[in-house]
Amino acid sequence: MRTKLAIFDLDGTLLNTLDDLANACNHALAALGFPGHALEEYNRMVGRGIRNLFRAALPQDRITDENLDRMTAEFIPFYNAHIADRTRPYSGIPALLNRISAAGVEVATASNKYQEGTEQLMTTFFPEIRFVRILGQREGHPIKPDPEIIFQCMASVPGIRKEEVVYIGDSDVDMQTGANAGVRAIGVLWGFRPRKELEAHRPWRLVESAEKLEQAILEEQ
Repeated sequence: MRTKLAIFDLDGTLLNTLDDLANACNHALAALGFPGHALEEYNRMVGRGIRNLFRAALPQDRITDENLDRMTAEFIPFYNAHIADRTRPYSGIPALLNRISAAGVEVATASNKYQEGTEQLMTTFFPEIRFVRILGQREGHPIKPDPEIIFQCMASVPGIRKEEVVYIGDSDVDMQTGANAGVRAIGVLWGFRPRKELEAHRPWRLVESAEKLEQAILEEQ
């Protein structure tokens, strides 16, 4: 069975966004009068949507709906203005996307980043790639690991079957999402989470480079 659709997580999978996410979150925390966090601490905070990022970043006794709203109001304008200051594609990713697309594999993005930010990053860094869907967190839709976002991507490829789909990500949330959707999950080891976390969810493959990822996507089942 040949893979016909490859769905990619964004942060930690296609792009290293950690510096810009951390800077924006620390900006919002400072605006509210709270201490920031070191860059490495954000590895564990990101990947579950911005409200959950703020819940992890705020002092635990100051997590209120009001403060979450204030964080959002400070974070989004700053992040939108600085979204690509330090963010870059991981090694080999642009070439990978070009090669699998040329081989006839459709590509899509399924992220827990808010929709506006997801679209901005994809058009900035991958303008030449035709993605059948670019989906982020949207009001009224559940975030990963709920599989709805995977099914929405699949709906853009008429007649696609689950066994023809792979979902690629760097976290436990991504591996759970693939399992919940009933598609093959591939964990990448260059992202924000350690190998042990991905292994615990029994992904179909773990890969250490874009070249190995390409081989996994294009191999015949």
